[in-house]
Amino acid sequence: MRSLFNVIKLMLIEKKDIVIAVICGFIAGISSVGLFAASGYLISKSALIPPFYTLIILTSAVKLLGLVKAGAKYGERLYSHRATFTILSNLRVAFFEKLTPLVPNVFHKYRSGDLLARVVGDVESLQNFFLRVFYPPIVLLLVFISTILFTSFYSIQIAVILIIGFLLTTIIIPALFTLRQVKINGRVRNERGHLSTYITEMMFGFRDLKLFQQLQIKQNHLLNQSEAYITQQKAENINKISSQSFNGFITFVVSWFVLAIGAYLVTTGTLEGVFLAMLVMISLTVFESAAPMAVFPVYMQESKDATQRLYEVIEDPDIQSIGTQSSIYKLADKAPALTFKEIQFTYQGDWRTIITNLTLSIPAKSKVAIVGASGSGKSTLLQIILKLIQVQKGTVNWDAHDTASIADEAIWEKTKVVLQENHFFYGTIRENLQLAGNDLTDDVLKDALYKVNLEHFSLDQPVLENAENLSGGERQRLAIARAFLKNGHLWLLDEPTSSLDSLTEQTIYQNLFEAAEQDTLILVSHRLQGLDKMDTIIVMDQGNIIESGSYQELMFKEGYFYQMKMLEESLL
Repeated sequence: MRSLFNVIKLMLIEKKDIVIAVICGFIAGISSVGLFAASGYLISKSALIPPFYTLIILTSAVKLLGLVKAGAKYGERLYSHRATFTILSNLRVAFFEKLTPLVPNVFHKYRSGDLLARVVGDVESLQNFFLRVFYPPIVLLLVFISTILFTSFYSIQIAVILIIGFLLTTIIIPALFTLRQVKINGRVRNERGHLSTYITEMMFGFRDLKLFQQLQIKQNHLLNQSEAYITQQKAENINKISSQSFNGFITFVVSWFVLAIGAYLVTTGTLEGVFLAMLVMISLTVFESAAPMAVFPVYMQESKDATQRLYEVIEDPDIQSIGTQSSIYKLADKAPALTFKEIQFTYQGDWRTIITNLTLSIPAKSKVAIVGASGSGKSTLLQIILKLIQVQKGTVNWDAHDTASIADEAIWEKTKVVLQENHFFYGTIRENLQLAGNDLTDDVLKDALYKVNLEHFSLDQPVLENAENLSGGERQRLAIARAFLKNGHLWLLDEPTSSLDSLTEQTIYQNLFEAAEQDTLILVSHRLQGLDKMDTIIVMDQGNIIESGSYQELMFKEGYFYQMKMLEESLL
């Protein structure tokens, strides 16, 4: 329920539209009751041949109430739906603001397809919370109280019948169907999340599934998941229709009771016969406002499940950022020194300790290479520096500051990064390079392309989704060009030239070292060529530093690095 209260807080931002919608809904509901009451009274009164002016007044009242009802209904629809769309917009913004700081930790526990289902499907389903859960009971209560007070002036007995009908249709019956809906619970939302995950994985892995001839098996799994989703939808819709049908039956029974008791009261002289048709028409009309209560339990449970699925992500303690509150929002515009003190890191749910009790100092303006076997923790170190992941133990210092107290944006502002996987957006070369700065001129962009041997590229050349029209080497060089364009004095390069030929690699490294002459540079690489230019080489294995020193020192030791170098040369 706490998640629903969070949604209600966001709803109350639009309290003006909500109040107007409630007022219009009340006017529409009460005018509808008045319209049918006046119609019933007009029919009865006409049979007694009253004065002509009486019929004119009653007829005018019926027409006026009809106009009021139509106008109020329009206002109610306008303001309630406008409030709903604005509430959904506020909810999406609030959700994304809380979700963004959790990336990439959130992907360690939640699959992208499931997150997509929550962001799109669960947020969308909350449109029913205001229209079907929050707003109708308020209007219904106001209309019923007014109608019962009016009816009690003519017959207390009939007013009691209407109260009983009100309790049955708005509380008792919805409560019973709520119990049934709880059993269905959030299975529809969960199955939708599973289906979205299957579809997402199938889209991303379509080529591999075809190459390994597993496409048909995956399609069968997808169809089975789709059937499971449809089955849960059927159960939910059956419960919804059953609730509506039973509610409609009860309102029909209440109207028969009003007619029977009213007729009896007329025969006993307790009620004037001219009011009988009016009271029957009131009983038929007043329960129109109770119709939304038939589906109240379904939408209430749906809203609870949707908000719970949303907030369990952004409030999950397993993916929350660890550390102290940020107090530093601006770093000095100079090459930093980095210090790791007894750090330890393990991925959520992983049995391995990726980095175990590592201590390391990287002086300012130094050029450091980190090498080692795959899975030894090299790339993890770069992610720790960028605060994309948080260490479970130890401290990381940027100059004299603990990075836990530095805002993420302050670190990113001063860092030039090339990771193993770099994303490129659908658009043009120019638009992808301008991620480094919107004010960069074409001449500056072309110079960056020249430094990475992409001078033959046009800035207006299209880039397809995820740069599918570029080769692996071209994508790497484009990522390096973006790093050239970005401000900052710390270079973090993770296998930046793994897809490049030796000649191109040599040219790019030469330009990199020239640009980073006064900067701190950390290079993660499996290749050992060109590392003689580095100040320090750090050799890692299973999360530990097993060797460190200059190129000449490590070659002289003839240890692990020496063996790697000899093996590489023998394979070339």
